[in-house]
Amino acid sequence: MSLSFWEHDSWFSNIDYTVIGSGITGLNCALQLKTRFPEAKVLVLERGLLPNGASTKNAGFACFGSLSEIIDDLNKHSEDEVLQLVEKRVKGLQLLRKNLGDKNIDLQVNGGYEIFTANDRKLYETCVSKMGKINSLLKPIFGEDVFSITTNKFNFGRIREEVIFNKFEGQLDTGKMMSALLQKVQAAGVKILNSVTVNGFAEANDSVEVETEHFSFYTRKVLIATNGFASQLGIPEVKPARAQVLITAPIPNLHIKGTFHIEEGFYYFRNINNRILFGGGRNLNLKGEETTELALTALIQQKLEVLLKNVILPETPFRIERRWSGIMGMGEQKKPVVKQVSKNVFCGVRLGGMGIAIGSLIGKELADLIEE
Repeated sequence: MSLSFWEHDSWFSNIDYTVIGSGITGLNCALQLKTRFPEAKVLVLERGLLPNGASTKNAGFACFGSLSEIIDDLNKHSEDEVLQLVEKRVKGLQLLRKNLGDKNIDLQVNGGYEIFTANDRKLYETCVSKMGKINSLLKPIFGEDVFSITTNKFNFGRIREEVIFNKFEGQLDTGKMMSALLQKVQAAGVKILNSVTVNGFAEANDSVEVETEHFSFYTRKVLIATNGFASQLGIPEVKPARAQVLITAPIPNLHIKGTFHIEEGFYYFRNINNRILFGGGRNLNLKGEETTELALTALIQQKLEVLLKNVILPETPFRIERRWSGIMGMGEQKKPVVKQVSKNVFCGVRLGGMGIAIGSLIGKELADLIEE
């Protein structure tokens, strides 16, 4: 593909900063770059028609981790590390709200619930036994207890009557969030080009040649914000993790309200416009779901349908209207990777399934790696 003089002159000449990925992290990175360097020319490249990872495909949970997730994190991280992770998620959500406004993202704080099936007795007992410790650990952030025990008031089937409640958890409209963020970034003067796949880049002394599938151009700095696709651009600390989701058609008189977690957060669901949005099941085939292929599998989709029928909506007829998948970025550690890769290349990736919570903050931290 050859570029005309006008195309090259307007879009690809004298580029100061090229951000790869137009998800939550990439757009916040671009916004922070424009805030710090108003005169800079900032370009965002996106491989998809829309953000192609998880930013427009997630469940819209404004959360920082269920009780069982935090307990599991303590098996792999120190208490200080877990506290820092939760604090970063809380600060990220605060930044998201500050940048876009609660109304523009349809934020609702209806609380979060962790429910336990009959087979989860041991997990429930572990959660109850460690609840006090976790509440004490998180008290410096929230100033009060986060988790408490309540009862099943939503007529779920085949679960324990006891449910763990988190009053600080919220939900938002992912589509409204990304639309508002795109508008704000474009209004700041950032150029965004979709359907441009970056194959690689070659670094010179004071610039980087970015090679796409159709053309190449030069930029002063490259900032990688592709999260689950980061390994394709030479960031080995990140593995892709596919998440599969479905949503029902509207259900009359649907009284389920809040966000819900099952099996250490591997399953999650919520009400959105009187529909049930339900995702998860990656634990059924962890290795197989380490893929960047945006596809669905019968194994996981059938499991979601079984849980939907037997647990979530045991006495309510429903019809599944849409299914999709998204790609998250995981790793051995949950701490995001925000670093300088080389002289002119930087990255902010490995969001660990918490993109809504930390994407805004990681994008800002990525942009702040650039020196004056």
